[in-house]
Amino acid sequence: MVSCGMKCVKYVLFAFNFLIVLAGLILVVAGTVVQTKFNDYLSFFGSTANAAAIFIIAIGVVVFVIGFFGCCGAIRENHCMIVTFIVLLCIVLVLEIAAAAMAFAFQNRIIDITGSEMRKATVNYNRTGHGGVTLAWDNVQRKFKCCGATNYTDWKDNELLNVTGSVPDSCCRQETSGCGFGKLDDATTIYDDGCVNGFIRWVKDNMGIVGGIAAALTVIEIIGIIIAGCLASAIRQEKYQVI
Repeated sequence: MVSCGMKCVKYVLFAFNFLIVLAGLILVVAGTVVQTKFNDYLSFFGSTANAAAIFIIAIGVVVFVIGFFGCCGAIRENHCMIVTFIVLLCIVLVLEIAAAAMAFAFQNRIIDITGSEMRKATVNYNRTGHGGVTLAWDNVQRKFKCCGATNYTDWKDNELLNVTGSVPDSCCRQETSGCGFGKLDDATTIYDDGCVNGFIRWVKDNMGIVGGIAAALTVIEIIGIIIAGCLASAIRQEKYQVI
């Protein structure tokens, strides 16, 4: 058995990994809910969003497995399982850093893809079976005070609206029922800025929050690695002393 001080470390590590297990389960549930309950909304961003939902589920499974190894290793004082936990957590940490670097390096490409998928989604606005797309477009245009992906002319791609030269009512600066009818070329009463620009501004405005959360997670993971390393070392020393 490890010393009294290391027992405290053991239970701290167990509690830490129990939270990781819960986080993994939450990610799996969240990804599943997004994939099943909000499938219509995912079509707003196309296959990229579907891939993101699946990616969330995969990350949740990986996190759950890591937490499981950590919990079992800590409570059973199993050196092999704790080392496995350390290795897996190090891999996740490296992948997170790599993903952040890639997102930064390919940010323009990500923006282009987002804009392309949004433009494709305009053709399904107000169409039967695409209620999620319609609701998503209305919410985005109201939130970002924008119209269309690049600008309001994107709505010419929608046959239902283009027939009457209209835009969704959510494009109107002062929204009322039917306010977008026949206003496709009237930039004085509808928003003339595209939603891709609004999305970019929103990302930049929240970059500090995202960065803070990412930094906090990184610190927590490093602390977890250090604690696990201390416990693994103590267990190994204890084993040799017994021998």
